[in-house]
Amino acid sequence: MVVDRVPEPVAGAGQVVVGVSVVDVLFLETQLRTGWGVEFFGQKPPYVPGGGVGGRVVSAGEGVDPGWVGRDVIAMTGDGGYAERAVVPVDALVPVPDGVGVREATALLQIGPAALSLAGAAELRPGRRVLVTAAAGGLGSLLVQLAHAAGAHVVAAARGERKLGLLRELGADTVVDYSEPGWAGRVREASGDGGPLGTSGDGGPLGTSGDGGPLGTSGDAGVDVVFDGAGGRIGQDAFGITARGGRFFTYGVPGGDFALIDPGEAGRRGVAVRGMEQVQFAPEEGRRLAGLALAEAAAGRIRPVVGQTFPLERAADAHTAIESRDTVGKTLLLI
Repeated sequence: MVVDRVPEPVAGAGQVVVGVSVVDVLFLETQLRTGWGVEFFGQKPPYVPGGGVGGRVVSAGEGVDPGWVGRDVIAMTGDGGYAERAVVPVDALVPVPDGVGVREATALLQIGPAALSLAGAAELRPGRRVLVTAAAGGLGSLLVQLAHAAGAHVVAAARGERKLGLLRELGADTVVDYSEPGWAGRVREASGDGGPLGTSGDGGPLGTSGDGGPLGTSGDAGVDVVFDGAGGRIGQDAFGITARGGRFFTYGVPGGDFALIDPGEAGRRGVAVRGMEQVQFAPEEGRRLAGLALAEAAAGRIRPVVGQTFPLERAADAHTAIESRDTVGKTLLLI
């Protein structure tokens, strides 16, 4: 990646120009840069990466309420976000509420909606046993917080003591290093096998599997819910310790690809499997969920972990840090 000078952008009808101060950086962007996923995402060099920005509206085009000018906002750009200025449709803007900084708001722009969607689909509640892989990443760290707040027993899996220490601070009941052999067995031990899986305080079942059976059965070792942000072999191992009638969400590819799940095995065990569709949204729904995430942050119920920041001109260093697995939480570019 190289820095270049381009003409100052101008807002057209229904558009604004955002003076970008923060750029969200995703692991996915490091993969797209290598040519991975071109058949799905269509990015071919040369292009400007970056799907999400935060900053202040500096100008508005025809038909746009001039009241937007001067407001702090976050917005999905599609691409082109690694820039000092970004042209964005006014309908894509999400106002930053009082009590939330632009940096924190931008960190929540893409992981906030995903975390709320996943947590809602998992029906998190007291007594549920939850495993989060890639738990020290941006999305994983939010899921740990949401599961802990819901009263679930949270097992957080990551790599290295620095990340495990962060996860303890965020409320994980058990932390496991999945770079060590036998990590899945330790998760199974931590989840226990003596009590009923996913039972409410009155003894009724919590949720149902895809075939209508109860979520978990008494004496069934494993975890009720898996949020798999790692993919690959780690994700497959995590599926292996998902309890009968559990729920398995696979959406991460840091392991090189999504976890390969045998549909027949999932059916035999009554495990409901959901993929990327759970974290992909129509624009209107994405904005709605982003607004909810910002409201949760303003109320102090969630906080994004911003682990490292880089100036715009060091975007390549940001990618290198992410690729080396040497990051925690969100990585942002600051302008």
